[in-house]
Amino acid sequence: MKYEEISQQEAWNIMKKETGALVLDVRTPEEFAGGHIKGAVNVPLDEIEQGGVSRLPDKNRETLVYCRSGVRSRAACGKLAEMGYTAVRDFGGIITWPYGIVGQNG
Repeated sequence: MKYEEISQQEAWNIMKKETGALVLDVRTPEEFAGGHIKGAVNVPLDEIEQGGVSRLPDKNRETLVYCRSGVRSRAACGKLAEMGYTAVRDFGGIITWPYGIVGQNG
């Protein structure tokens, strides 16, 4: 199974359209609490790798995935695609995200 890599601009455009896409942050809960993209859901990569995706029941929902630098998001997208998720898109890391964050640091 494959997933798609998209630019942060493309991800932002999808988010602005309010299409119902899920924004998935695969960092640790501590990283997430420190600042995240508004509306994002936190499911850490290790939880995904262990098959714990009960919070992601719709395998056909457009899912935009990010982490801190892009390494974990790439791994998460590969794993989700292997598990049958059909609309997974990796847009890299929050450290280069220019559209603002919310939370403790944002």
